[in-house]
Amino acid sequence: MLVTEVSNALPGGSSLLRNEPVQARSSARLAGLLDAAAAVIDEIGFERLTTAMVAERAGASIGTVYRYFPDRIAVVEALAIRSTQRLAERFLTALDESDATTWQDAHDALIDATVEMYRSEPGFRAIRFGDPADTGTGDAEDRMAALGAAVAQILHDRFGYPLGERPERAWVVLAESAHAVIARALRDRSAPDTALIEEYRTMSRAHLEAVAAAA
Repeated sequence: MLVTEVSNALPGGSSLLRNEPVQARSSARLAGLLDAAAAVIDEIGFERLTTAMVAERAGASIGTVYRYFPDRIAVVEALAIRSTQRLAERFLTALDESDATTWQDAHDALIDATVEMYRSEPGFRAIRFGDPADTGTGDAEDRMAALGAAVAQILHDRFGYPLGERPERAWVVLAESAHAVIARALRDRSAPDTALIEEYRTMSRAHLEAVAAAA
């Protein structure tokens, strides 16, 4: 499975935008708005984000923001989708560049990619994937399920990890719990709690081994 296939498997995206950017200039403007939103969210959280703040941080007019987004919720959701896609891209890149030969190696690569997103991706800590109530958009569960299904397919295709309802559900459960644990471990980005991350790595691998054995 390619990076683009993972990204395309995720719900949302263009339906959130008033105008789908087709030119490089428009795409750059949209990216700038999302970067601005991410920076503000990093500082104050998504609950207090306004479209006016996005416009001010991006050095754009409020009309430019509304050209692409109907409201602040659409901004937050678009940023969440971009973050999800970037996580998928990091995971597959890490997998392709590593010497991974087992699904356990891929599992570790996914955890490492998620940790790096928390450490370096603006806004990721605040948005994450959470419950629908987190952003008010209502589709976070679908996005998490889609990501879990994509990861399950990759591990099946490359390493023979079993497919099925329980393995896909296990990936969703482990992804949800990973974000809770990693967020706690990286409260201080300059001094992450690596022992906590390693504890999660051990726990999740053991659970996936049990699921695979039962499949």
